[in-house]
Amino acid sequence: MYNREPLSVTQVNLYIKQVLGRDDILNNILVKGELSNFKAHSSGHMYMSLKDETGVMRAVMFRSAAARLAFRPENGMKVIARGRISVYERDGQYQLYIEHMEQDGIGDLHIAFERLKKKLEAEGLFDPRHKKPLPKYPKTIGVVTAPTGAAIRDILNILSRRFSYSDVTLYPVLVQGENSAKSIVEAIEYFNRTNSADVLIVGRGGGSIEDLWSFNEEFVARAIYASRIPVVSAVGHEVDFTISDFAADLRAPTPSAAAELVVPEQKELREKFNNVYSRLYTCANRVTERGRLRLKVFSESGALKNPMSKIDDSRIYLDTLSKAVENACAGALNKKRNSLAVGASKLEALSPLSALSRGFSLTRDKSGRVLKSVKNLTAGDEIGVTLSDGHVSAVVSDVKENSIN
Repeated sequence: MYNREPLSVTQVNLYIKQVLGRDDILNNILVKGELSNFKAHSSGHMYMSLKDETGVMRAVMFRSAAARLAFRPENGMKVIARGRISVYERDGQYQLYIEHMEQDGIGDLHIAFERLKKKLEAEGLFDPRHKKPLPKYPKTIGVVTAPTGAAIRDILNILSRRFSYSDVTLYPVLVQGENSAKSIVEAIEYFNRTNSADVLIVGRGGGSIEDLWSFNEEFVARAIYASRIPVVSAVGHEVDFTISDFAADLRAPTPSAAAELVVPEQKELREKFNNVYSRLYTCANRVTERGRLRLKVFSESGALKNPMSKIDDSRIYLDTLSKAVENACAGALNKKRNSLAVGASKLEALSPLSALSRGFSLTRDKSGRVLKSVKNLTAGDEIGVTLSDGHVSAVVSDVKENSIN
């Protein structure tokens, strides 16, 4: 039926690779586009896509070429890449093998991202003072993500392993494409309206800047900011940042990390509980042992064999102690009375009234000032004289000073 032998898939891929390798244009080509799906591997190689308005091309830049880059590639950057087009035989897909790359401006999505970020930051949506603390032991955790995929599996797996006492409520949403942002906002508003969660995890797995764009929408960020329930943003991989990350109360680098942040480690809590229980148990044993020793001493003293004798002895001791206290109080009271009498006698001796009773008088001028010298008087001044039994008003007729020999 066929005029030639069929080729295997590998042979076809190899043939296409050889055909492309003989094309001079494809072996040294310049491609302009926007970076997307960028990943820097631990090996040093970089994997990415170049895209424009209608097309996408896979690309790779090996470590030796990547080491010569003068900038750090990011999703959304516009670049000009020089390299060769070839086929990756295993997958049967052609891709651009980049040997050199330069920036060619910033992509439209990146510009939109920076513009919205500056706007919301100026409004205070990212202010740390607005961030709400996460509950230490959440009873219910609300998860806003797609019902299928690695994100929800990782979250559920880690939550069940770390802290099985929390309930998990999933609100399934679209995480990319048309109406996805609206779906996310509706989920956040539902949890707040019903007050049916103590903390929310809002996110998805990794992807291109286009895939994650729902979490860069303004009204998603505002819904997160307005949430009364603390929100942990868990979008993409560690290198991915979205507007939702800045608006949330806490940003987790991945959905798995978010699950670890919202609950304590059950094993650690159990160890702490066991330590506290052990200390309490040891303390209780000590108290019990001291009680046993006291009971033993009490028993050996004979109080338990003849309790009335012990009571009688206590009564006699109490009477003796009461009498001693009474005598001590009476002695102290007499001492205070004697001290008071001596003080009163001294006070009486110093009293001006006592001096007046012995024939002395107290003279004041018209203003009431006590006069100590005739130098403060002149003839005609009005004075007052206080005696032991009354007061006399007088007018000075003459002033004479004592002669000093």
